Formats: sequence, structure tokens, C-alpha cells
Amino acid sequence: MDGQRADDGYVVVTNSEEQYSIWPQGRELPAGWRETGEQGSKEACLAHIDQVWTDMRPLTLRREMADRTGR
Repeated sequence: MDGQRADDGYVVVTNSEEQYSIWPQGRELPAGWRETGEQGSKEACLAHIDQVWTDMRPLTLRREMADRTGR
């Protein structure tokens, strides 16, 4: 791996439902996912996700619930 440790090359990715995951750097992303710009070790990427992904519900569910409550 070009001298990198196996856990040093990850990117944070998100999908259209604003769900997050990590993906190995340099590998093609699965359909429907895009990079957020955050990268680093596995631990650093997961820590970032813990900070930014505060509502685990998919975006469509959040919107539907907001429509029902008028928020």
C-alpha cells in the first residue's frame, strides 16, 4: 500500500439520504455515494462522522416527518 498503514487511507462519504460511511482512499466509490472532503485514519474519519451525523434518520424520513408536523 505504498508504505501506508492499512488504516491511514480513508475518506468520509455520504449519500443522497445524508447517511455517512467511510471508504478506502483511492477506491472507486459505490454508486450513489460522494466524498465529503474529510480524510485520514479510520479512527479520525469515524470520529468526524460521530460529530456531524447527529440524526440517523434518512433525509426522506426527516422531511416527511417535518411535513407532518409543519416544521
